[in-house]
Amino acid sequence: MLEELTAGFPILSCILFLPVVGAAVLWLFDEEDRVRTSALTIALVELALSVFVLLRFVPDSAAMQFTERVRWIPALGISYHLAVDGISVLFVGLTAFLTVLVVVYSWDTIRHQVKLYMMCLLTLETTTMGVFVSLDLILFFVFWELMLIPSYFLIKLWGGGAERHYAALKFVLYTLLGSVFMLVGIALLNINYHQWASLHHTDQVFSFDFLELLTVPIPISQQLVIFWLMFLGFAFKAPVFPFHTWLPDALLEGPIGMAVVLAGLKLGTYGFMRFSIPLLPDASKSEAVVMVVVALGLCAILYGAWMALVQADFRRLLAYSSISHLGFVVVGLFALNYQGLQGSLLTMINLGFSTAGLFFIAGFLYSRQQTTHLSAFGGMAKQVPLLATFLFIIGMASIGLPGTNGFVGEFLILLGAFKAKWWVGAVAVLGVIFGAAYFLWYYERSMLGPLGAAVKGTMSDLQPREKIIAVSLSIMILWIGLYPSPFLRIMNGSVQALVDRLHHETTASLESFQMRRGY
Repeated sequence: MLEELTAGFPILSCILFLPVVGAAVLWLFDEEDRVRTSALTIALVELALSVFVLLRFVPDSAAMQFTERVRWIPALGISYHLAVDGISVLFVGLTAFLTVLVVVYSWDTIRHQVKLYMMCLLTLETTTMGVFVSLDLILFFVFWELMLIPSYFLIKLWGGGAERHYAALKFVLYTLLGSVFMLVGIALLNINYHQWASLHHTDQVFSFDFLELLTVPIPISQQLVIFWLMFLGFAFKAPVFPFHTWLPDALLEGPIGMAVVLAGLKLGTYGFMRFSIPLLPDASKSEAVVMVVVALGLCAILYGAWMALVQADFRRLLAYSSISHLGFVVVGLFALNYQGLQGSLLTMINLGFSTAGLFFIAGFLYSRQQTTHLSAFGGMAKQVPLLATFLFIIGMASIGLPGTNGFVGEFLILLGAFKAKWWVGAVAVLGVIFGAAYFLWYYERSMLGPLGAAVKGTMSDLQPREKIIAVSLSIMILWIGLYPSPFLRIMNGSVQALVDRLHHETTASLESFQMRRGY
């Protein structure tokens, strides 16, 4: 079992419940400016707590840190178990960071039902934090499902598209379908633990605790069944190709704030790395599983990039770009080596700055032209040079230009892919080429050249709140791109522990377990 480090103060619980408590407090206010100010204050305090956790986090360690554990439903082995390690702690900071920026962006772009919007946004932050800090699988599943409630209302009530009702319902139904399969897989993990505990006469005969489940061997046949059940749950949410069809609708029809969360926080692929691969190592590295999942990842890379190349709407281009980037993450994860896993984890964090940043830019463009369709642009760099500059910087990170955060993550993924199978890396490289093509082509047509005839009058450049968002994202992009060492050190220990588990021989223990169970 992994080492656990506790803290004298339940800071993870504070991080977890502060936003939802703050959302309840907002209900008491009627004045919209007071609601906005209070929401921003809550989000900033949440960010401060998250930064404190990052600063106090012990790098190069595989230990679960800031652990909190309380029995919740002992008869069923369900506990309130929170902790972070190198895999999850950066997501905590990223979630808090993006929430602050979304509140800042929404300050003057959300004009109806402001109080309800801010309450939904803060509630979504709590549920998302719950996904990243939960180590009990039932607790994780509860937050995983509760995310759907604020997400549904954010897309349906504040989306700008005509099909927002359809997009919201489609997102919820897809996620619920995947969750059904995942819940069955979680139940099978518990049943396997129960059978093992009964044979060994342990005091606790049921458990959904991640660290306790790690100690129990699972026959390879059962691992394969559970893996595919868990895979469907995470693949629908990620979304992994071909389960992606809800994503373009949700990102195009929903509000920019929701698009930032969906595109910037990679919950599905986090689930693979947090639960599927460590709990089911033999299934994860079986040849059939690796071939299928890597093939889906490569299809996503090429399909997403090709579809982005032919899009005339910037938000739809970003949606397919997100699918392509997610394909890189999947390929890196199932390269199942140190470089691939580290690159995938770093890329998941990087996309929270680059892809989310491009959606913010799309929001800036929409506020000026009331559309993000290419026909409304052309030569805009002459009127809005700052906006054009930050679009270029964040776009370069998205296509992996050296010196930006995107390069570090993609390089590690490709290194891991070539190390695993050279042809996988060779195919994945095509996605890098297409990625540069679709962004640069769109940038040239929208920002350069003569001023487009459809551009409406004289436009203002970035406003103060927009500058805060653009500068904050650019700082993180360049920091990770030029000096990634602090971020890599945070994740090194946990990634190495995951690699060690994947390559640890479990055959003898499994055979012994199977014999005692009568296989």
